[in-house]
Amino acid sequence: MYKKLASAVLFAMFSLNAVAQTIVTDSTSKSTVDSSTTVKSPPPSAIAPAITSINNDLCTVGASGAVQTQILGMSFGTTTRDMNCERIKLAKNLFDMGMKVAAVSTLCQDQRVFDAMMNAGTPCPVDGKIGAEAREIWEANPSRRPKEDKNDK
Repeated sequence: MYKKLASAVLFAMFSLNAVAQTIVTDSTSKSTVDSSTTVKSPPPSAIAPAITSINNDLCTVGASGAVQTQILGMSFGTTTRDMNCERIKLAKNLFDMGMKVAAVSTLCQDQRVFDAMMNAGTPCPVDGKIGAEAREIWEANPSRRPKEDKNDK
């Protein structure tokens, strides 16, 4: 019985020794990458300028544009005055200051308004005269009447 016990103890000791040993694995890798980047041309970059008006009391209209090719890029911008808008604003300011005849006279610089006033029987003021006296002056001096303005179209 002692033999069996001794052999069991020896077997257990050898088993524990085998379990307690650690396994070490070494791994090494090496790689080389060759790469290159070629830029043939930069991206197009023509940008149209922003033409904005923060105040809506302006009588201007903005326009802009841009063109880009592989070689050359151009951008432009401009504003255009609206003369009829300015005339209306001037007349309104004159009217608000109590100068009604001057306000009507300002509007009468437009041929369309002048013709409408004559057709209505209330001719535009001229030389400080209104009504029938103004009609006589306009009929005697047709060269003083407003001409058709190409900017109004």
